[in-house]
Amino acid sequence: MGTPETAVPVLRRCLADGHEIVAVWTQPDRPAGRGNRLTAPPVKEFALAHELAVHQLAKLKTEESLALFAAHEAEAAVVVAYGRILPSTFLQTPRRGCINVHFSLLPKYRGAAPVNWAIVRGEKETGVTTMLMDEGLDTGAILLQRAIKIGDAEAAPQLLARLSGLGADLLSETLTRLDQIEPRPQRDEDAALAPLLRREDGLIDWSLSAVEIERRVRGFQPWPAAHTIFRGQRLIVWNAEIVEAAAQSAATGGEVVGARGDEFLIACGRGSMLRVIELQLEGKRRMSARDVLNGMRVQMGERLG
Repeated sequence: MGTPETAVPVLRRCLADGHEIVAVWTQPDRPAGRGNRLTAPPVKEFALAHELAVHQLAKLKTEESLALFAAHEAEAAVVVAYGRILPSTFLQTPRRGCINVHFSLLPKYRGAAPVNWAIVRGEKETGVTTMLMDEGLDTGAILLQRAIKIGDAEAAPQLLARLSGLGADLLSETLTRLDQIEPRPQRDEDAALAPLLRREDGLIDWSLSAVEIERRVRGFQPWPAAHTIFRGQRLIVWNAEIVEAAAQSAATGGEVVGARGDEFLIACGRGSMLRVIELQLEGKRRMSARDVLNGMRVQMGERLG
């Protein structure tokens, strides 16, 4: 049970390990792209290419959905970024339970966007957890965990790609050792939440420090993307770096303090500065800071936000 590209490595590994996949459950096709054409989820495309049965139910809390799920007589259900909350009746159906592959070191970052929030909140490491699902939000007993370091300049899509590969390996080990693993309860007092991302999360608050803003630039990719307003237009910041403390600015947050050549410097909170490297104006392609500076003739003292 999974939907996006990050769930494909786990399905691929289940096949490679010789497990019998009785069915693949994924989200319905959705409109995507500029033409709003119906697009199949990556998990569906992979499943059909390997001649697996695919189900795309719009609702799970129906007798028909439960009957279909039970009819598979699956020994276990493997759930990776499915995008739906499983009813308790589903959780109780497979003989060995529902096993979730979650991209954080639980109980830290329970919720829909663990990779994004781990970066935004300045974590140095994260990882993957396999757990037995219960009715809570990522509160089930832990089976196995593996940790990895977060790169200093690593954005959410790159980190998620690494975690999805690690998740496939960990799920493989989990299924192999399922009889020997002793599930261990999570410590709720250590829990942290990773709520669903909202568009407004990406709006840059220039009163924050350059360190905090740079984390948001990396953490809120590909959506909602760290963005600001410049000359009445939405401006996405795709790549930025912190300017060393020796170059502290007395300017107020959001003020342009450098606009020459490749140097697009923005004042941030606490006297810090951010060097913007790659941007995207509304309706335009991604561009280097030099191209934006040349094309818009940005002036010192102008303000973002």
